[in-house]
Amino acid sequence: MPIEPDSKNWTWVLQRSCPECGFDASTLPKDRVAPLIRQNAAEWLVVLAEPVGLLRRRTSDQRWTPLEYACHVRDVFTLYGARLQMMLTLDNPTFPNWDQDQTAVEERYNGQDPDKVASELASAATNLATGFDAVSDLQWERQGLRSDGASFTVDSFGRYMIHDPIHHLDDVTGDLRRMR
Repeated sequence: MPIEPDSKNWTWVLQRSCPECGFDASTLPKDRVAPLIRQNAAEWLVVLAEPVGLLRRRTSDQRWTPLEYACHVRDVFTLYGARLQMMLTLDNPTFPNWDQDQTAVEERYNGQDPDKVASELASAATNLATGFDAVSDLQWERQGLRSDGASFTVDSFGRYMIHDPIHHLDDVTGDLRRMR
């Protein structure tokens, strides 16, 4: 259910602050990506400690539940960890396509155990943050391609990626306030 902007215009995330969540990737230094991943994961663990009834509730038909968003973020951390390794070890890799909505349905996000999701999200975030911590100066310019042709450097990839979990955390914390 999360709607990504048109893939041809994906660069807006890197050029200005998000009008919805306020995050500005254009001003983010590359050495802040790993700490933000860790901080964001810690905040998701607080969300996942909420009562399961709240975690499984939608605020509208156009939004995922907090648990579904948490599962998505866990999978983003996992997927981007694999993609980061591809960028660091292969020359100009093309990432396999990922349909986030199809994954949510197939993996039955809303039926997953919040405690298990919390553990997996924390682990995936640690792995991804550790991967970004290990990037050397020259590696920040290594490139990779999404299956739709969007081209990233490790630097732009990290700044683009971190917007997603930050944005969704903003969505979820707002939803949880409205549900109480």
